[in-house]
Amino acid sequence: MACWNVIDHTELSGTANYYEKTSIPSSYDHLYFVASARSDTSSYLGSCKLTFNGIGGTSYGVTTMYALTSTPSSQSETGNDRINYIYVAADSVLSDTFGTVEIWVPNYANTSNYKQVLSKWTCPNNSTTDSQWILGQTAGLFMNTAAINQFTFGINGSDDFMQYSSFTLYGINGAG
Repeated sequence: MACWNVIDHTELSGTANYYEKTSIPSSYDHLYFVASARSDTSSYLGSCKLTFNGIGGTSYGVTTMYALTSTPSSQSETGNDRINYIYVAADSVLSDTFGTVEIWVPNYANTSNYKQVLSKWTCPNNSTTDSQWILGQTAGLFMNTAAINQFTFGINGSDDFMQYSSFTLYGINGAG
């Protein structure tokens, strides 16, 4: 049976451009992150980014499937400085509505392989208008064999997560 250990839980009392946890111990099998977040971006969608160990450069690849219209779309990139194509609700959606993000990082402490990342996310809204809502799944690859000891989840650009956004990072042991 899997054991879920809260490594960190943060709820913002003000705004912040990113959530970050450093000094992550390597004693777990996997990392799992969940966020309930809203961006102060003056649109419907807040574009997020994920990095590990403070490393940018060309260390990330990403593939995503998403829907923000009645026709689903996909995108794939490599050589990125972050894992992108993760979205949260932004300031123009229904008041007090937060997006949800879940990120799974299996075998994060392995030093023999690159790290895989699986994410699902949604930005709900009370609108059927295209691009005023979005949902999707993103697969990422951190092309580095170092164990992950720093997890940074932020908003692209100079925008911020709004007050009451919450972030929880779990270490999981005993999960398949």
